[in-house]
Amino acid sequence: MIQINGTLKLAPDTLSKGREAIVAMVRASRAEDGCLEYGFAQDLTDPDVLYLVERWRDRAALDAHSKSPHMAEFKRAMAANPAMERDLRIFETDDGLPLG
Repeated sequence: MIQINGTLKLAPDTLSKGREAIVAMVRASRAEDGCLEYGFAQDLTDPDVLYLVERWRDRAALDAHSKSPHMAEFKRAMAANPAMERDLRIFETDDGLPLG
């Protein structure tokens, strides 16, 4: 399994301007073959910080996602308001164990 975790620091008001593109990206990504999880979450103490979590069946699924039309559209939509800071990490892992 491939997992991507990270944070995006946006300029003020970028989230409100880009929300429609982000929602479209999440929906399209979740429908992809090999997508196990895909989501953004807003930091509760800093509304300009988003957390990203992606889980993919394998590298081939992630590669296909990277080349998808909705990824290209998302990049075009967000180009006017890019993240000010970006820290994304990729991990090769197993399914993990339940906690608790």
